[in-house]
Amino acid sequence: MPHNPIPLFIPTFRVNETLTAIRECLEVGWTGMGFKTLGFEKMWKTYSDFPNALFLNSATAGLHLAVAQLKQSYGWSDGDEIITTPITFVSTNHAILYEKLTPVFADVDKYMCLDPQSVEDRITPRTRAVMFVGLGGNTGQFMEIWHLCQDRGLKLILDAAHMAGTRWSPNGPHAGLGADVAAFSFQAVKNLPTADSGVICWQDPVMDAMSRKLSWLGIDKDTYARTTGTDYSWEYHVDDLGWKYNGNSIMASMGMVALKYLEIDNVVRRSIADVYDSLLPEECQRVPMSPDCIPSRHLYQVLVENRDSVVDQLKEVGIGTGVHYIDNTQYPMYRLCKGSGFCPKAAWASQRLLSLPMHLRMIPSDVKRVATELKKAIEKVKT
Repeated sequence: MPHNPIPLFIPTFRVNETLTAIRECLEVGWTGMGFKTLGFEKMWKTYSDFPNALFLNSATAGLHLAVAQLKQSYGWSDGDEIITTPITFVSTNHAILYEKLTPVFADVDKYMCLDPQSVEDRITPRTRAVMFVGLGGNTGQFMEIWHLCQDRGLKLILDAAHMAGTRWSPNGPHAGLGADVAAFSFQAVKNLPTADSGVICWQDPVMDAMSRKLSWLGIDKDTYARTTGTDYSWEYHVDDLGWKYNGNSIMASMGMVALKYLEIDNVVRRSIADVYDSLLPEECQRVPMSPDCIPSRHLYQVLVENRDSVVDQLKEVGIGTGVHYIDNTQYPMYRLCKGSGFCPKAAWASQRLLSLPMHLRMIPSDVKRVATELKKAIEKVKT
């Protein structure tokens, strides 16, 4: 193994502060959903200005709840369509299939987000919603998609797994506030790291209340609520079939500490991206950030020819890389879905996308080393 490897991701925790927050759960004797999950939800609403927030065990759970609740509340039928992107982690599109709905793939733009014209071309009488993914913390052409959904009467679901801290302007509103529902990820390598958790944010408080029941197996009153009243009540009602998607106070404790530093940490990420911008060779086509946002910069992505060979070369010198993501229509379960084979930009990008190391432990010399080795790798695989 080469000396001083540079991993693609590595989370940074404020260890002592985080352990103190977790210790409180252990000392009180309450580690499930309760005082810390409620505390995180309050902090997140204050930070983001989303009117509602429910702490969950993952963003995937949030996406599934979003699709399930919209289907139930608006009377969608099996086979109805949600327009989505092929350049995403598979949980985005799995959430559609979980509810027996049809993912319809639209093409991406230069930001690797949904292209509004391609989305419009895919709308049919059975289209019910659009699933927008803010890849790498990018907003892409989100507002154009929002206007399209408003004009066509479609619901807008935001997969904001990478978008914690993405804003429209410095000190401005958090991106994604216009979506009907947004799901954020706080998995270990995300900008706001826990071990694994997420949050779902509805505009509608009625949908938020429904999520609270469905994420706790359809039970109308969680254990913490039953123990914090004047008298403990063992009785509860189960009116709906739900899932065990609730978050817990250990993860929320980690999240509350991380949230305090999110703005500072995202500034560091953007500074790393600026160094990359100044050093990378011309052969690297950067995936640009939308000029309309201040991005979280969860990813730094480039497009290179002979990508897999470049990955191998970088691995030999201790530099970790990633691919975000493989065109989902290449997977057998999505190969026959509507739109498969008609997303040429996504197919082209999928063969060239490369994510470079991006984490808080990087210093400028690390970025310089990555840029230098990337240039060498590109030159080597040409020969």
